[in-house]
Amino acid sequence: MNAKTPAARDQTPYGRLTEAGLHGILGYQLAQAAITTTRVFSERVGQPSELRPVEFTILTLVHENPGVSARQLADALAVTPPNITMWIDKLERRGLIERERSTTDRRAQHIRTTPAGTMLARQSVEHLLEGEQATLAALSPAERAMLVELLHKVARCRRR
Repeated sequence: MNAKTPAARDQTPYGRLTEAGLHGILGYQLAQAAITTTRVFSERVGQPSELRPVEFTILTLVHENPGVSARQLADALAVTPPNITMWIDKLERRGLIERERSTTDRRAQHIRTTPAGTMLARQSVEHLLEGEQATLAALSPAERAMLVELLHKVARCRRR
């Protein structure tokens, strides 16, 4: 290696551009990693199921939290209530989720997956886990678990 060639550690994964100044920036590394995970999502769930990442996330959160409110979903995803309503409407039109009026508060609605939504949520999670495991085979199970925990910890740093 000559004096002008940066070490592999200081290069972008593709394109061989020097990134030494960016290497320690978490946001940059998250964006680079997202390129990989976005491709896995697109191939395993997005294209086959015609779901966008936000739709998958909402569907899965509703599946795992039957009776959730739109407000809870908006808070969890850091989006505005009108935006979450738009996504819920879209999933409802596809027959993947349904709304039910609260019996105790007529203003409130509870959101649940339909049988089709339940099946799609389960299959999508399974396909993503398989795809990520294959794509990220360079990580040991312990490294993968640690990465997930650390990213979850970073996400918990979000301020309201």
